[in-house]
Amino acid sequence: MNKPYPNLEAEMARCGIKQKDIAELLKKRTATISEKMNGKSKFDIDEAYAIKKAFFPNCMLDYLFSREAVVA
Repeated sequence: MNKPYPNLEAEMARCGIKQKDIAELLKKRTATISEKMNGKSKFDIDEAYAIKKAFFPNCMLDYLFSREAVVA
């Protein structure tokens, strides 16, 4: 099964950002972030903006949360 957010995962790996870091930012359990990253639930728009602003300010939101991998 393909991961729902391949670009977000790639940027996380590049920058050393862990699911735990996103969980702390959003004040969620790490398990909740894992569910979102694996497609069991979805990030809401406020969560997506917070992730972009805190960790990936130079990335476009639609790139980070695209369902299609984009090769830079």
